[in-house]
Amino acid sequence: MNWNVPNLLTVLRLLAAPAIAVFFLLMPRPFADWAALAVFICASLTDYLDGYLARRWKQVSKLGAMMDPIADKAMVVIALAVMVVFSSLSLWILFPATLILFREVFVSGLREFLGDVAGTLKVTKLAKWKTATQMVAISVLIIQGLFEHYFGMWTWGMDYQIVQDILAGNGEDPLGVRHLYNGMIWSTYGAIGLMWIAAVLTVITGFDYFRKAAPHLRD
Repeated sequence: MNWNVPNLLTVLRLLAAPAIAVFFLLMPRPFADWAALAVFICASLTDYLDGYLARRWKQVSKLGAMMDPIADKAMVVIALAVMVVFSSLSLWILFPATLILFREVFVSGLREFLGDVAGTLKVTKLAKWKTATQMVAISVLIIQGLFEHYFGMWTWGMDYQIVQDILAGNGEDPLGVRHLYNGMIWSTYGAIGLMWIAAVLTVITGFDYFRKAAPHLRD
């Protein structure tokens, strides 16, 4: 096995996947959210960086080719599972998350069945956009949780009418409640919208992969 820099980045991305679940299990919120967001964003960036370095330094290897899609899927699947459990938007993201998880499991099983033939079915640009959209959607989901936490913390103990007056633009807002609320609303809409976009792209790319694999499935 060739342990070059691109392969090490891929392995670190793979290890980052279970780390996200560990953060939410062992750390109080919002520290778990901050840690998960930092690790997830850094791991997502390595998805581009390891491939770029491998091509630039001519260090493309079989280990990297095998580990890269596994790391991507592990990171997305585990992070989605964590968000479904811990996010307040669970009911809104459950169905698109289910579509994404189903596609990833289905395509992984199809690749395993096809064996060496699977290597001839190249990853499309749309599939890369699908992965990028999934990662952005999960990042926004984590950010939404942070906005929600700090909005609740800032308004805890405040009179309901005072909060409503601040949100309506009446009176002073020394704590930035209005900004936190706007951030929470926009991140909520963004997270739900991006999850559905990611789900649609995931289903389309899954169907495209199945269509290309179909000739190899005939007896």
